[in-house]
Amino acid sequence: MRATREGWSYQTRAARGGQRRIFDLALLPAPVQAAVLLRNRAQQPAAPSRPSADRTAEAAASAWRHYELVKAPQKDEAARRLKALHAVRKLISGGMPIMQARTLIADQLQREGVRGASAASIARWQAIVEKAPASDWLALLVPHYTGRTATAEIDPEAWELFKADYLRLEQPTASSCYDRLMRIAKGRGWTLPSLKTFTRRIERELPRAVRLLAREGEEALMRSYPAQERDRSMFVALEGVNADGHRWDVRVRFPDGSEGRPCIVGWQDLYSGKILAWRLCDHESSDAVRLSFGDVLRNYGVPGNVWLDNGRAFASKWMTGGTPTRYRFKVREEDPAGLITVLVGEDNVHWVTPYHGQAKPIERAWRDFCDRIAKHPAFAGAYVGNNVMNKPANYGSRVIEWDEFERTVTSEIHEHNARQGRRTKVCNGRSFDQVFSESYAKNAVRRVSEEQLRLLLLAAEAVTASAIDGSVRLAGNRYWTEQLSEHAGRKVVLRIDPWRLQGEAHVYALDGTFIATAPCTAAVGFADVNAAREHMRGRKQYRKAAKAMLDAERLMDAAQVAAQLPPTSAPAMPNAAVIAPVFGLHGKKPDTQRERFAATGTEGPSTLDLLMFERAKQRKESEI
Repeated sequence: MRATREGWSYQTRAARGGQRRIFDLALLPAPVQAAVLLRNRAQQPAAPSRPSADRTAEAAASAWRHYELVKAPQKDEAARRLKALHAVRKLISGGMPIMQARTLIADQLQREGVRGASAASIARWQAIVEKAPASDWLALLVPHYTGRTATAEIDPEAWELFKADYLRLEQPTASSCYDRLMRIAKGRGWTLPSLKTFTRRIERELPRAVRLLAREGEEALMRSYPAQERDRSMFVALEGVNADGHRWDVRVRFPDGSEGRPCIVGWQDLYSGKILAWRLCDHESSDAVRLSFGDVLRNYGVPGNVWLDNGRAFASKWMTGGTPTRYRFKVREEDPAGLITVLVGEDNVHWVTPYHGQAKPIERAWRDFCDRIAKHPAFAGAYVGNNVMNKPANYGSRVIEWDEFERTVTSEIHEHNARQGRRTKVCNGRSFDQVFSESYAKNAVRRVSEEQLRLLLLAAEAVTASAIDGSVRLAGNRYWTEQLSEHAGRKVVLRIDPWRLQGEAHVYALDGTFIATAPCTAAVGFADVNAAREHMRGRKQYRKAAKAMLDAERLMDAAQVAAQLPPTSAPAMPNAAVIAPVFGLHGKKPDTQRERFAATGTEGPSTLDLLMFERAKQRKESEI
């Protein structure tokens, strides 16, 4: 235990039952050497022999290991001793007697303030390095004095109580744990050392990793492990891209009049760091992922590899169906192949570690956007902060219109790509645009035609054709053509434009064979997928909370009725066949109680009313 505490140098050798520690007696502290010699004083001393080269090399290696473990003051002391020995050696070589040389150098060391310097000390240092090469003298001259190592004793049970209280995720302070332990010690009759003794022992005996895990949790422990540095210079432009979504810390008024924090879905080139494409939306969805990926295909071509976030929008079967390693949703054999899976290949679609932002380089770009775009002067007053504790003083004083927000974000992303002075290994002072353009011009890029692009960007959904007429339904819309009659009751795949559900649907078999293009024959659903999503969101709100019933019901009415009901104008006012005057109202006080009864239907018509009705009837008959 003392050897471990004081850091004695040793070597390990294999022995029966495990490893053995071999200590060099000459390198141990003087009290230990004396104890060993006294313990073995009865033994017959061995005949002196010249140390072998192997033994000398082992002693030197042990001394250098010990040198690496000691602190700087001990290393400085070894350097002073070495300088003194060289000075003595030089004086002796000049003809001065050895004792005079030692005394002269010792006096000089004392004048320089070196404590304990004497002729006897110099003689002892010379004895230590006598048979060692001059290159190992520095390590051999390291003082073995370790200072005060004795510590106050702590009752084992008290120590366990302190650790159990201190090593908790609530992170209690050491002083509060010590105070509670003092209350327990009074009843047990323990004598506790100072709080500093407990804290020093915690730091000495418990590794930092153990303290982090016990007091801050597993995530803090993982953060203490160095992140893996990945070299992206191995790629070329468009060989690898990564995508992710980000919610802006800006309050915006959407085109439908609602207010909230918008989202962005972006795609970044891994080689250069350039943001290739992005889409702004009210929330992250598979539609935004597909449209932004379509921009990458249209403007640059098909990427070689794709690293995706594990969010629901990216793991949607419309995008990555057919990939066996999705972190979300159940993988079914009948799921259609997603857009990214078809173009890139299922082996080249990679899913990053869930809840681990370091796995996506685009997260670094989002951090820049939080400072350079979310806090842009054009958005002054609309910035809401990244959490409830970080709200600015002018929180909620302004709402940005959607057109202005979209225009500013687009301009700033272009500026982000064109900014000079990038310090990445690939850029080396250039901009993302320059690095991407230079590499892109040298590579072969796969392109898709406009016809293929329109087809591939259509959303794919597996449905069952009607067993009666072969028609298929999706989002309340029915599609039918004559060719579907042959597939009645079978699973088919519809490829549609989710923004135009009442248009045409391209029908494919599960193996990808084209069947026919079926028009929408009963457009009873919504005008586009956004309205369908609003409808579904309203239904969920209705189930979850009674407070959201009214808003949810309004969303359902707008989604179901507005798309299909024609406008209705006010009807024309009809003309009465007979207009009868009212008599008896001038100069006569109205009977309020009689009028109230008549208004409620509790009293029949008056005699005057019957008479006037009879006369009007006769007049009508005479006219006929």
